Amino acid sequence: MAVLAATRRTWLFRVLALMAAVLAAVAISATVPNSAWAHGNIIDAPSRNFGCWQRWGSHFQDPAMATQDPMCYQAWQANPNTMWNWMSLYRNGMGGNFQAAVPDGTLCSMNHAEGGLGNSLDAVGNWQAKSIGRNFTLTLHDQASHGADFVRVYVTKQGYDPTRQALGWGNLDLVTTVGKTPAAQWTRATTPTSGVQLKINATANHSGRAIVFTIWQASHMDQAYFFCSDVNIS
Repeated sequence: MAVLAATRRTWLFRVLALMAAVLAAVAISATVPNSAWAHGNIIDAPSRNFGCWQRWGSHFQDPAMATQDPMCYQAWQANPNTMWNWMSLYRNGMGGNFQAAVPDGTLCSMNHAEGGLGNSLDAVGNWQAKSIGRNFTLTLHDQASHGADFVRVYVTKQGYDPTRQALGWGNLDLVTTVGKTPAAQWTRATTPTSGVQLKINATANHSGRAIVFTIWQASHMDQAYFFCSDVNIS
């Protein structure tokens, strides 16, 4: 009987240890983007999902978010992974035919890409906006060091109101394009994760509230990323 009791205790300790390991893994995954899914994003002016992660990732259960940052709040409620995995929203195989693959109103989510990971990013409302000048610089963070076949930066047209209108292709003006740029030519980065970063200079055609919309075509395969950054242009 003593041997049987000892065996039961041993198995109990093993089960408890396994449960503790699983809980620890879950806790870590809830605070750190999954490196297996990691690719990149615009971190300045921050995209919608990166900005929500940046502002609320360390206290995402704070009820103040509902009143202080309601568009981020609806995004967290819809799917927290939109923010935890802020580098992981992309689409493969579009062959550059973006307008055919991504209809109006779904640009920020890339037409519900990755199982709808970014669906909440298409929501129309008063997203928190960063103040920038008409001459501004974007920072593209590439955790996986893919490099770029090209990067295209658009700014919404004067008169477009992102707080009331869904984003469509006809709302955009192309303001700059960066050509093929291998990752070896980007700047090494240690924050917000390791990887490389590319600074992109652009000029807006007007002032006021706008969305900066960026397309990054990665170099390692036919893989594209769309980013929506809310801004106030001075």
